[in-house]
Amino acid sequence: MKGDAVKLPRFYPIFDSAAWLERALPLGVKLVQLRIKEADGADLRAEMRRALVLARLHGAALVVNDHWQLAIEEGADWLHLGQEDLDTADLPAIRRAGLRLGISTHDRAELDRALALAPDYIALGPVYPTILKQMKWHEQGLARVTEWKRLIGDIPLIAIGGMSVERAPGAFAAGADVVSAVTDITLNTDPEGRIRDWLRVCA
Repeated sequence: MKGDAVKLPRFYPIFDSAAWLERALPLGVKLVQLRIKEADGADLRAEMRRALVLARLHGAALVVNDHWQLAIEEGADWLHLGQEDLDTADLPAIRRAGLRLGISTHDRAELDRALALAPDYIALGPVYPTILKQMKWHEQGLARVTEWKRLIGDIPLIAIGGMSVERAPGAFAAGADVVSAVTDITLNTDPEGRIRDWLRVCA
């Protein structure tokens, strides 16, 4: 049902394949994003279907990054859009399909744009320097996390960018409702062990 503030798990990993979901979901991850930038067509659809099956099998929420048409066609429940994605996405169609929507923000103008769309969560990043992708935005810092939470009120706030198990408590103390991680898991020598650490710190 739209309009109600959704309660999200505090740990939100982002992966680029369903294979990662096969490793993470059995450990107890309940909120996960599938962010695939390289595949398209039949390969992308097959990967999304596999991820949706896995998420439903484990009672987890799967957030599809960017690919809104496929998310609608495949019956996904959640969608994440970056600011560039907002320029081309059919937002009325997304809402008609009943998708919950998360939006990336990096500055006040982007936050205002996101809030006007009544999102189900707002992501702020990069909180710390990130090696995931080249960005024009410098690290936001924990003070910005606190500012964003004050501005958005009950909407869940996701802290992303350079996040680690060690940094998570500080992000929560600053006001984040959820912490998102990518390379802290995928580049770890023991990803499953790191996921267990995340689940403990976010419990």
